Amino acid sequence: MPDLDDDLDLFRATLAAVAPGTELRDGLERILRGNTGALIVLGHDKTVEGLCTGGFRLDVEFSATRLRELAKMDGAIVLDRGMTRIVHAGVQLLPDPSIETSESGTRHRTAERVARQTGHPVVSVSQSMRIVAFYVGGHRHVVKATPELIAFANQALQTLERYKARLDEVTSTLSALEIEDLVSIRDVASVLQRMEMVRRIGAEIQSYTVELGTEGRLLTLQLEELTAGLQDDLEWVIRDYLSSADDRQRMEQVLANLAALDSTQLLDPGSCAKAIGYSIGGENLDSTVSPHGYRILAKVPRLPGAIIERLVTHFGTLQGLLAAGVDDLMQVDGVGEGRARLVREGLSRLAETSILERYV
Repeated sequence: MPDLDDDLDLFRATLAAVAPGTELRDGLERILRGNTGALIVLGHDKTVEGLCTGGFRLDVEFSATRLRELAKMDGAIVLDRGMTRIVHAGVQLLPDPSIETSESGTRHRTAERVARQTGHPVVSVSQSMRIVAFYVGGHRHVVKATPELIAFANQALQTLERYKARLDEVTSTLSALEIEDLVSIRDVASVLQRMEMVRRIGAEIQSYTVELGTEGRLLTLQLEELTAGLQDDLEWVIRDYLSSADDRQRMEQVLANLAALDSTQLLDPGSCAKAIGYSIGGENLDSTVSPHGYRILAKVPRLPGAIIERLVTHFGTLQGLLAAGVDDLMQVDGVGEGRARLVREGLSRLAETSILERYV
């Protein structure tokens, strides 16, 4: 997906508007099958009105068949912002000619300039190339055919499955190392690296589900199954290895640092370690670090987040939690005997399972 910054929400909304199953997509496909072109502005205000000359003011309810018939005329079609009514048809658009455009064709140059000048998305249907493209701000996106999108999405889904399997492996290894207090900076960086890879592939697939519309329902279910809990796990890992465990602002900065890594930097453990705040210079990647215990505690069933916070604040480290008995746990505010036993038994089971998975 293009880097759209402030236009990202508008881009996604436009992507959803032209997805299979929508009335607008039906109209665009009818235009393509009819071997005609079209220029469609998705929004109407005083700025758009000022660019329109000639044509007809209709203000009629939008439908795919009306869009197809009106596209037979020369000139642009203007819809309202909600794409429920056709405001103008057959109009000539006169955007500011000084606005830069990388397009060569008259229709596409007009589409890009109008999108830049008005802030509204503009759809261009090319009669000769038989493609549909839309412009949001200064960005152009070609609408892919459904079979092509499904092929890309399935390929990305297979990649996600492989990445998720590898993430499960390194996460399981990290759990065992945490229990034994043998975690190195490299181990933490490896988990963050894999989590960010899975997150990025998931985001790419998410864009495909939006663009596929009603055809992407099965893909959405598969994506949700593979990425369930990923964001929470990523945040727990970060909080575990921040020097100040309760610093929410620092955690947000680490998330931003990881997202800012390019594909080459993401493959470098040192870059991932720097993202969370470890200065890898004289310090070796194999230096040991100790977690606070957030991630392991989050795996204990029926343990509220507020209690996890209090337990970590009280004991400080995972090793302190593992060494605590029921009486020690009961010293924490909100932890009675029943909950203390739940935590003690839960941590013991997790420790046994992690060690068994690592060595058996």
